[in-house]
Amino acid sequence: MQLPLLTEGRLLRRYQRFLADVELADGSVVTAHCPNTGSMQGCKDPGSRVWLSPSDNPQRKLAWTWELVEADGVLVGLHTGRTNALVREAIEAGAVAELAGYGAIRGEVPYGGDNGRGGKRSRIDLLLTEAGRPPCYVEVKNVTAAVAGGIGYFPDAVTERGTKHLNEMADEVAKGNRAVLFFCVQRGDVDEVRPADHIDPEYGRTLRRVLGLGVEVLAYGADVRPEGIRLWRPLPVVC
Repeated sequence: MQLPLLTEGRLLRRYQRFLADVELADGSVVTAHCPNTGSMQGCKDPGSRVWLSPSDNPQRKLAWTWELVEADGVLVGLHTGRTNALVREAIEAGAVAELAGYGAIRGEVPYGGDNGRGGKRSRIDLLLTEAGRPPCYVEVKNVTAAVAGGIGYFPDAVTERGTKHLNEMADEVAKGNRAVLFFCVQRGDVDEVRPADHIDPEYGRTLRRVLGLGVEVLAYGADVRPEGIRLWRPLPVVC
């Protein structure tokens, strides 16, 4: 995935979830949109090098979007709005062997139901289809949090929505379909992915349960650069 021409700066603060103040090279301070609703553990330290993309859309309130941060000496992709496209691009390029052989991919397809759990229908991130094969429901999660030893983890904040998605994928497997949880790891220092039981134990418990019901899990690491991001390296998921 090619990125637009980015501008480097220094993070002053991230606040109100969607806002970040950044000092640019000329000393000016801009407020950028933060396209990541997570806690961003380890990725929001004041003084960190960051990269912003510009927008000339007059309808936008903020002209800048926070794209990358340097954390622990590595570049991390923070823009969750790019994650689905990044995974889709990798699948279409044949870089994800486990998801090969599907002729069509659609995004944001409504599926599931409350099944007695309440709430509205969800949208699956990617739906892969091919004549003669059961459809494959792919739920994509962006991984930016990591600890020493090359361990990435998800989630970085309690996610009831994420747990709901796991249950809905198990429902699809029960119908005879295929369901895959895909961890998109947008940092190069991660060698394996684990559920963040220390942050959201319910998510970890649910993940292990649905794996036993036939839901699959994949993780791929990305090469992250200011010029672009590429998924290329399969990673083990340790549950």
